[in-house]
Amino acid sequence: MPTRRFPRLLAFVSLSVCVLGIALTAASPTFWTVTSQADFLKGDVEDLSIDADGRMFLGPAASVLGETSAPFLWSIVAGPDGSLLAGSGNEGKVLKVARDGKVTTFFDATELEVHAIAPAPQGGLYVATSPDGKIYSVAADGSSKTLFDPDDKYIWALASDPSGTLYAATGDKGVIYRITPDGKGARFYKTSATNVVALAVMKNGDLIAGTESPGRIFRIDSTGKAFVLLDSPYREIHALRIAADGSIYAAAVSATPSSGADRPSESLAPDAGRSVVPSVSTEITGMTVVESGITSGSTAPSAARSPRRPGRGAIYRIRPDGFWDTIWETTEDAPYDIVVEDGGSLLVGTGTEGKIFRLIGNPARATLLARAAARQVTALLREPSGRIVGATSNPGKVFALSSSPAKKGTYESDVRDAGTVASWGAIRWRSSGRGQVQIVTRSGNTATPDETWSAWSKVYANADGEPINSPNARYLQWKATISSDTSEGPVLTSVTAAYLPRNLRPEVTSITVHPPGAVFQRPFSTGEMEIAGFEDNTSDGRQQNQPSASSSTPAPPPPSLGRRIYQKGLQTFVWKAEDQNDDRLQYDVSYRREGETSWKLLKRGLWDPIMVWDTTSVPDGTYVLKIAASDAPSNSPAAALVGELESTSFEIDNTPPRIEIQAPAARAGSRSVAFTVRDEQSSVQRVEYSLDASRWRTVYPKDGIADSRREEFEIALEENELGRSVLIRATDAMNNVATAVTDARR
Repeated sequence: MPTRRFPRLLAFVSLSVCVLGIALTAASPTFWTVTSQADFLKGDVEDLSIDADGRMFLGPAASVLGETSAPFLWSIVAGPDGSLLAGSGNEGKVLKVARDGKVTTFFDATELEVHAIAPAPQGGLYVATSPDGKIYSVAADGSSKTLFDPDDKYIWALASDPSGTLYAATGDKGVIYRITPDGKGARFYKTSATNVVALAVMKNGDLIAGTESPGRIFRIDSTGKAFVLLDSPYREIHALRIAADGSIYAAAVSATPSSGADRPSESLAPDAGRSVVPSVSTEITGMTVVESGITSGSTAPSAARSPRRPGRGAIYRIRPDGFWDTIWETTEDAPYDIVVEDGGSLLVGTGTEGKIFRLIGNPARATLLARAAARQVTALLREPSGRIVGATSNPGKVFALSSSPAKKGTYESDVRDAGTVASWGAIRWRSSGRGQVQIVTRSGNTATPDETWSAWSKVYANADGEPINSPNARYLQWKATISSDTSEGPVLTSVTAAYLPRNLRPEVTSITVHPPGAVFQRPFSTGEMEIAGFEDNTSDGRQQNQPSASSSTPAPPPPSLGRRIYQKGLQTFVWKAEDQNDDRLQYDVSYRREGETSWKLLKRGLWDPIMVWDTTSVPDGTYVLKIAASDAPSNSPAAALVGELESTSFEIDNTPPRIEIQAPAARAGSRSVAFTVRDEQSSVQRVEYSLDASRWRTVYPKDGIADSRREEFEIALEENELGRSVLIRATDAMNNVATAVTDARR
C-alpha cells in the first residue's frame, strides 16, 4: 500500500567553533562555522530562503489561509468560486476554505479518509474515499450520490481526460478503473503492483500511472496496452505531473519494508486519530507516518553502473523520447508533491519539516524556498492566477506562498554541544545587501532549549566580531533576524561562533607491569636492536628527541610493541591515558620503595605511554611506580592539569640467592648432601644439581613446594656416586642464579 507516512523532525548540525583561553580551559579555541546550505538546513527557518550556494535571504511568506481540526489534508483543488477544497483524514471530510479563511464542511463521507478529489462538471467534485473505497459525485450545492463502488478497499488517486472520463487508482490489488460520466465503471488495467497511487493524463489521452510495491511508472494507451517507462529502486511513485513539453515528473519515496508479507505493515502515528490504512492482515489496523529527507544532486542512469541502495526519495524526469533522469535525490526530506513552473523549474513539497524546495537548472540545484508551519507539505496547487497554495498534515492547514519576499524572516541555528561547560568567545557573520541582519545568542546546560536556558542576548552590533555575552554553559544557540523594506534585502552567507571548552583533567586508566626482563623490540628498527620505551636520558631526566609540543599536533597513536625478548635487569611498564579534550599528553614517571613516603623522579617528559627501567640502578626491594599525565602541551601553564595513577607493587631483585651446604651425612651404603637456599627479596624458584658437570637434575625442597625465600634441600647419593663433585645451581623468581660445589666422599 502507498506510503502515507510523515515522521519526526530531524535536526542535526555539523559545525566548527572557537574561544579565548582562560584558566581551567583548553588553550585551543574551537570555531563553529555555519556557511553551507547543508549547515543552514539543519536549523529552523521562517520566511527565509536558502540557496544551493549557502546564501540565506528573505523568501516568500507561507501565510495560513485556513486552519482545520483534521490532522491530515491529503489533496487540494480550486473551487469555481475562488475557494479551496481539501480532502482530509481521519473523519472522511472534504473541507472548504473560503476566500476569507472560513473553513466549512463541503462533504462528509461515511468512510474515514478522502485521499483524492477531482473537479467534476458544473462546479461539482469527485470524491474518492477509503477504506471500502467509493467514488462520490458531489454537486456544487453539496448534494451527493455514489458514482462508483468497486470491490477494492482503497482509492488513492483520481484523474480525468478531456472527454470527462474519470480514472481511479486503487489498492490493494493494483487495479485502475475507467468510469464514464454516467457512472459506468470497468477495470481498465491491472498492474502487478500492490497499489496504484498516482495518475496523470497526457495531451494525447494516454494515462500515466505510478505504483507502490514496486515503484514503477506506466504509460497506458486508450486500448489498455501498458508500457513501463520507469522501474525505480524506490518503493512508491507518490506523485506525477506533466510538463508543457510532454515531460513527466515523478516524486518517488521509500518506505519501511514489510516483515514477512508482500504488503507493508503499518501502524498509526500517535497524533493521527483512527486507523485508516491496511496492515498485513485484511483488517484495517492503522497507518504509519515516516520520516525522510533531501540532498541535492543529479544522477543519470547507467547500465554499466552497479545498482546502489536508494535514498529516502527522488524526483525523476521522463522525457518524451522515453529517456529518464534522476534530477534530485533526497536523504532527509521526503518529496510528496510537485508543481511544474512556467520557466521549467519545479516546486517540491516535502516532509518532515514542511519545507518547499525550488529545483532550477541542469543538473538541478535546490533552494529552500519556504517552510510551512506543519510537519508535511502533502499537496501543492498553482491557481490560474499563478498563486501557489498547498495543504499540510500534522496539523492540517491550507496555506499560500506570497508573490514577493517577506519583510522579515528568522532563523534559529541548531544547538551546539561543547562537550562540557565552555567559555564563549566572539561571534561574527558575513552579509551583503541592503537591510538589517541581527544576531543574538542564548546558552544552557540541557540539550534542548527550555525555561532553564538564558534569555536571548542583546543584539550584537559588530559583524566583524563581538564577545558572546551569554552565560558559560555546555550548549549554545544563535538566532538571525533578517529584515528589509526593499525587494532586495540582505543576504547572510556565514556565521561563526567561538568557544573554549573547560579543560578536563587527563586520566591514566591503567598501568601494566610486565614480567621482569620482558622487553619488546622496536618495530622497523635499523642497525642494532632497539628496545621500545628504553631511551637515554638527559641529565634532568627529560626524554630526548621529543616531538613538538604544539597543541595543534595530534596525539600520537599508542606505541606498537614488536617481538618480545628477554633482557636481564630491565623492567617494562605500559600504560593507558585519556583526555576528554583530546589534548596532547606528556608523562612523568616516579617511583618509591615500600615503606617510603616520598616519590623520586625516574623519567620526565615522555611522549609514548611506555617505559623500560634498568632496575640495576636501585637496591633490591618492593617498589611502586606512579604515572603523571599532563595536558600542558595543549594548554597554558595556568590551565594545565595533571592526572595520576599508581601501579601495583612489584619486586626488584638483582642479587642471586645464597647456597649454604651442610656437612655430608653418611648412610648405610650411601651419603646425602643437605643444603639451604636463601634469597633476600624473592622466592626460590628452581634448584638443580649435577655430578661432575654431567646432566642437570631437579631437586625439590623437603616440604615439596618451592614458594619461600628459604628452602631446605637434600640430595641422596648412591654408593657408585660417591667421590664425585656435586654442582648445585639455584635460581630465584627474578631469574638470578647462584652456584656452589661440594664433594661427596666415602
